[in-house]
Amino acid sequence: MMDAPLYNSRITDTYIKLIKNKYSFVNITELLDYAGMSPYEVADQGHWFTQEQVNRFHERLLKLTGNENLAREAGRYAASPDAIGMMRQYFLGLVGPAKAYEMIGKATNNNFVRSSVYTSRKLAANKVEITVTPRPGTKEQPFQCQNRIGFFEAVAAAFDVKLPRIEHPECIFQGGQECRYIVSWEKSSHTFWESTRNYAVFGLSLLSAISIAISPHQGLERVLPASAITVLLLSVIALNGEKKALLAGQLNLKDLSDNLFKQLELNYNNALVTNEIGQVISKQTRLHDILANVVLVLEKRLDYSRGLILLTNPEKTKLVFHAGFGYFDEQLSFLSKTTFQLDRPEAKGVFVVSYREQRPFLVGDINEIGGNLSGKSQNFAKQLLSQTFICCPIICEGESLGIIAVDNLKSKRPLVQSDMTLLMSIAPVIGIAIHNANLHEAKSTQFSSFLKVMAASIDARDPLTAGHSEKVTEYCEEICHELGLPEDEVEMIRVAALLHDYGKIGVPDAILKKNGRLSDLEYEIVKTHCHKTRDILEQVNFEGIYRQVPEIAGAHHEKIDGTGYPKGLKGKDIPLGAKIIAVADFYEAVTSQRHYRDPMPMEEAFRLLREGSGSHFERHIVEAFINCRKRGATEEGEVRAMQPFPA
Repeated sequence: MMDAPLYNSRITDTYIKLIKNKYSFVNITELLDYAGMSPYEVADQGHWFTQEQVNRFHERLLKLTGNENLAREAGRYAASPDAIGMMRQYFLGLVGPAKAYEMIGKATNNNFVRSSVYTSRKLAANKVEITVTPRPGTKEQPFQCQNRIGFFEAVAAAFDVKLPRIEHPECIFQGGQECRYIVSWEKSSHTFWESTRNYAVFGLSLLSAISIAISPHQGLERVLPASAITVLLLSVIALNGEKKALLAGQLNLKDLSDNLFKQLELNYNNALVTNEIGQVISKQTRLHDILANVVLVLEKRLDYSRGLILLTNPEKTKLVFHAGFGYFDEQLSFLSKTTFQLDRPEAKGVFVVSYREQRPFLVGDINEIGGNLSGKSQNFAKQLLSQTFICCPIICEGESLGIIAVDNLKSKRPLVQSDMTLLMSIAPVIGIAIHNANLHEAKSTQFSSFLKVMAASIDARDPLTAGHSEKVTEYCEEICHELGLPEDEVEMIRVAALLHDYGKIGVPDAILKKNGRLSDLEYEIVKTHCHKTRDILEQVNFEGIYRQVPEIAGAHHEKIDGTGYPKGLKGKDIPLGAKIIAVADFYEAVTSQRHYRDPMPMEEAFRLLREGSGSHFERHIVEAFINCRKRGATEEGEVRAMQPFPA
């Protein structure tokens, strides 16, 4: 059990806060290193330390401070507003220390310690018995018993009463089977006045009765009124004290209720955020679009100054910035140039550790972990002015894909456990979307490679036509963008352009490579490549946006006036994609070297395209293409003009 996680990091965090407040000369980084702890683990409220780690921590701290009572002092400090805040408010909402001590078992078991079981039993209005029973296999140390005593003292102190009296009749470190503590404390002021009033009622009633019996006149006129006034006065004092105690309890309960309501509201909002992110990214297939939508939702819906997403490169050797919000332009520039190495075993940066160990970190103060950061990581924190931040691993199917991190500047609220819980609920959703996007991208890359091979297999039959399909595709994309077509339609036309001549696989080499003009019969054979293209491509299982590919690829020789082939389609009956390929195909063919002629000048090709506008080609497509080509030629000329002449 020495290696089992038994003690929540919040216990150690209390020690750290006490050290900062009273023993500032202690080097906290060195202390944690000696104990085998890290600042990230202490800051992570969901982390647990082993018995061996807390033993080493206390051993080293004892040598550094020389204070034999440090564990008890830390226990007292645990109930301070600086240390546990919310728990202190919860205790105060219970009206009195009696209820607080009764709740210790529920508050402690499995929330702070797993080594022992805490139970409490009320003995009197101001006395309880608390029993701590070790779990089998655990071996606590005497300093932990002292730490408990300090905490029991602190509970009463939270109610502004004197330190309680703590008896310890049985101790496991003195041969006992368990640790037993008898805690008693002074009654509160209103309880004192209630008791005084009750005793006064009895005493004064007896006095009045005796006075009346001895001297009725004096008893009725003096003793009885005086007794009544005294009892009334004591009752008013007692009721006033009770009222104040109840009011204080109500106020604390109200604050607690408000905080719980805020937490419920936060949880509801977090659920909405997670759902919204899921809905938004489920419609996206591209990694860039997924991440852009994620950071948009985070920025819009959550109370964080900034956030970023780092993903691994394909080789899994480094974390690279992919998306973020809340950063200035110069910071974004800095982020885009910053990477975190994953292939260095000695790397201990919080992002790298979170990625490797697949666990989140909540860092309350960047200065606390500064000593554990490399120079590069320190520079990163300095450049981005981070003060408090959370980072969570993005995981899918057990594999780390990257990390998501959010931070707040000094002017913003501190980040808490619920923030980390939220990010941990969002991260898997992002992970699944990234995984699916990577699969889609791999499938798309494989599909594109397959298409290029198909196109190249036709072009490669003749060295003079090699690259024809890719060039036509390039021209088609230029036309599509000039016309402002949607990206999905551009992609579909791109694929159709790559495969527009695939039917030529059925045309003999003697015809394809013939020098000189073709005979009428040979020309008719060449024309068959259009319907062959369509027939072959219809055997391919094109899905979604690609379903029109066979029809468009097979219609690229149709003409506006109906004189084209293979079907003699006219005007609007010809698909837009086929009209675009027709212009690009004609231009590429006439401006390239062929067996039977030399390439045509660009301006001459433009003239022929314009002559064919309205009869062979769609006029607005021709003009869009010419504008693209002229603009491209101008830019190429400017680049060449800027290049130095060869020596």
